[in-house]
Amino acid sequence: MDKKILILGKGYIGRRLAQDFECDVSDKRINSFTDADDEIKKYNPQVVINCIGSTGANNVDDCEVDIDNTLYANTFIPIILAEAALRNQVKFIHISSGCIFHYDYEKDSPISEDKIPDYFDLFYSRSKIYAERALDVLIEKYNFLTARIRVPLDNRPCPKNVLTKLIKYKKVIDIPNSVTYIPDFIEALRHLINKDSCGIYNIVNKGVLRYPPLMRIYKKYVPDFEYKVIEYSELNMDRTNLVLSVDKLEQSGFKIREINEVLEECVREYVK
Repeated sequence: MDKKILILGKGYIGRRLAQDFECDVSDKRINSFTDADDEIKKYNPQVVINCIGSTGANNVDDCEVDIDNTLYANTFIPIILAEAALRNQVKFIHISSGCIFHYDYEKDSPISEDKIPDYFDLFYSRSKIYAERALDVLIEKYNFLTARIRVPLDNRPCPKNVLTKLIKYKKVIDIPNSVTYIPDFIEALRHLINKDSCGIYNIVNKGVLRYPPLMRIYKKYVPDFEYKVIEYSELNMDRTNLVLSVDKLEQSGFKIREINEVLEECVREYVK
């Protein structure tokens, strides 16, 4: 990476990006514009990537209870950091979420970046929408990039990795969803940074993932593992299930892999 990057947030995504980009990462708590401004002046980056966010201690349902922290992390901080980046004339990248849409599998096409978010059923989703809509005011005029990821799948254990979650739950639903394979996300983001891309980009793998095939591959490597496929209604939880378009990402010159092509690689590396 030729550009000097500063990552804000040492959570799951922040640590993964910092390792691969070999860049500065800060876990300073941002309580004000001054806090954000001080960090940018301290590190003097060309690019600031916001990886601060809350998905709940266990899952997004926890955000319904921890409203103050969710609103602070997912809404206020991106706006504060964006203003600090703007005033310091550095590129700002916000890691957002694709879990902000309603989706009808019978009627809807994969969701493109120009669709207005409309999933307000979960407070987590609302908090992400608040930030995206605020940044939309600036994103076409200034050097800002919003990168949407969805259902992170990784080749290494982590509580936020959907594979780790499914192994723990041992119950899976069978609904097609867009998924972000983290090694591919890192390369896609590297590509967009090198191209100095602006605007909103969905960064998910091509195609859709159903969880049972992923579990079958895991069972191949861990024969004792048992799991059960259940109906979505049995979850008794509000969740987004949807498919995002990758046309804009591919039109930028980055060819993203089909999600089912990476499952074997993912599980093989994960069980190591």
